[in-house]
Amino acid sequence: MVKGLMSVLLVLVAVSYSFGRPDKAGSSKKENKFPQTLSRGWGDELTWTQTYEEALFRARSSNKPVMVIHHLEDCPHSQALKQAFASNRKIQKMADEDFILLNLVFETTDKHLSPDGQYVPRIIFVDPSLTIRADITGRYANRLYAYEPADINLLISNMEKAKKLLKTEL
Repeated sequence: MVKGLMSVLLVLVAVSYSFGRPDKAGSSKKENKFPQTLSRGWGDELTWTQTYEEALFRARSSNKPVMVIHHLEDCPHSQALKQAFASNRKIQKMADEDFILLNLVFETTDKHLSPDGQYVPRIIFVDPSLTIRADITGRYANRLYAYEPADINLLISNMEKAKKLLKTEL
């Protein structure tokens, strides 16, 4: 009887030990989460600034415009625009070469970055003279700086406009 109890106890210990061990290859049920970067999925190969103040400093010193992207992680419109932005090679190339990039999930203290309200997603350009480019807008009259995935060509055009006007104004 003692041998029978010992074998049952040994089986119970072995079973409980196997339940407590994590899978070596990783669980297929869990989604792999990568560490959060400053890109937040908008372009991991791009150089992003951490704060608005840092972006303004870098814009002034490099003579490049700032592209400020306001978004929320759980907003479906922000997520859709993020996918379109990150997958468009022309935008990624232009953003990498010609812009100081900042994406914000929280509002800044500068009220000039929300001239027509605090909605997401919105993209605002700031030139190296630290002037908000209110003339570069999206296609909506009630949300001037909003873009959707269908507006990618307009966003490309506005990025080119921010670059060209920068060169003629300075």
